[in-house]
Amino acid sequence: QVQLVESGGGLVQAGGSLSVSCTASGSISSIDAMGWYRQAPGKPREMVASFTRSGSTNYADSVKGRFTLSRDNAKNIIYLQMNSLQPEDTAVYYCNAFARTWSGAQNNFWGQGTQVTVSS
Repeated sequence: QVQLVESGGGLVQAGGSLSVSCTASGSISSIDAMGWYRQAPGKPREMVASFTRSGSTNYADSVKGRFTLSRDNAKNIIYLQMNSLQPEDTAVYYCNAFARTWSGAQNNFWGQGTQVTVSS
């Protein structure tokens, strides 16, 4: 199995910054894609930023220019730096990884989520 542990998040005023990180551990053979999703109350979960299988980085249009995704491949950690936060960024942020385990199984894994709240 693969475990994703998120840290960071919290409460910030509009215009402020926060960062979240996610560490993947367990029986990981390879990670094909890894990134962040978010879900606001009453809304569907949406992709925020993600490293794709090809190595490129995708961002949601709503966060381009404000959020930056980075990673430490050696440690299976990704970081999301969030600047110029707005109240509409308030959501539970989930780490996601599409990974292959040592058993050969390939699955989509999720973290437990971390709350990001932006006050106006």
